[in-house]
Amino acid sequence: MKRIMTVFGTRPEAVKMAPLIRALKNDEELDPIVVVTAQHREMLDSVLQTFKLTPDYDLNIMKPNQSLSEITANILSQLDKVFDEAQPDMVLVHGDTMSTFAGSLAALYKEIPIGHVEAGLRTWDKHSPFPEEMNRQMVGVMADINFAPTQKAAENLVEENKPKESIVITGNTAIDAMNYTLSDNYQSEVITKHSGQKVILLTAHRRENIGEPMANIFEAVREIADQYKDITIVYPVHKNPKVRELAQHYLSHHERIELIEPLEVADFHNFANQAYLILTDSGGVQEEMPSLGKPVLVLRDTTERPEGVEAGTLKIVGTAKNYIVEELSKLIDHEDAYQSMAKANNPYGDGLASSRIVGHIKYYFGLTNSKPRPFSS
Repeated sequence: MKRIMTVFGTRPEAVKMAPLIRALKNDEELDPIVVVTAQHREMLDSVLQTFKLTPDYDLNIMKPNQSLSEITANILSQLDKVFDEAQPDMVLVHGDTMSTFAGSLAALYKEIPIGHVEAGLRTWDKHSPFPEEMNRQMVGVMADINFAPTQKAAENLVEENKPKESIVITGNTAIDAMNYTLSDNYQSEVITKHSGQKVILLTAHRRENIGEPMANIFEAVREIADQYKDITIVYPVHKNPKVRELAQHYLSHHERIELIEPLEVADFHNFANQAYLILTDSGGVQEEMPSLGKPVLVLRDTTERPEGVEAGTLKIVGTAKNYIVEELSKLIDHEDAYQSMAKANNPYGDGLASSRIVGHIKYYFGLTNSKPRPFSS
């Protein structure tokens, strides 16, 4: 039996790793070991509860105002001891967080094979998103198996001269997770409260947007709420104190803008399923919403998820106030523009990514002679 360790620390990682952990647990030849760094303590715990996951090791690294260097050093030193005790045969990391980078580096130092879930996403700009772009590029150098979610992600890895035999196209586990969270019977007090309104769901938290870019976003949102009496903006405000301060300054005291606490993952997915459209600077939301048929306006200047832009489900609008207002107004005023985005194809997955990843892990260790068929959008 091969011991497969997953290392993650943030809410988005937990959402996307949860279905994979469940798939590992369901295989008799693999023994999953769950390690959380708790880079996001409170938001991580809620996801673990949703998916009924209990970590085998909890590093609990979260401290107020810690630097990226401190996060990395703390994870490295603690994982050293965990690896010695648990003796994993492979370490799986996800995406592009500090936990991802530090987990990979710690595994490299112990000469443990590394599997990178959601590998190959690129903007080619080391400052956008920061520090995520460089985290995923550096993990790509260390990884023994690159689980690319899409053909484009796989092509990025080939362009970087990664061995083709190390790259497998799986689809995105974010879609797998939604198989567990969506409910036809979901009811929301907020949605009910604004019955008859077109509810726009806003998420904004990225480090590089904090400051003037986020102020521009919030000013645009407030202008839309002023302009359209049938529109309500709902914003689950991120826990970051700087984000909360900006949100209160620009968005409070408006009858059609509601600031709420961050939603649990199941609530977020179901809430989004009932919303009119999505405004976001989140990477994961860009992947999830196309499967719900929701237009997504991306509040960033770049995206490492160009498949959604090419498919027509996403549109990059940046952080310039006037352009955000213009593009939002188009979708509100013109049904054909709205429908062209809402009905575009989902390029990100079919709900089977986790089973493909498990199959490739077994192939890597010689536990099976056949590779799973790759995902094709």
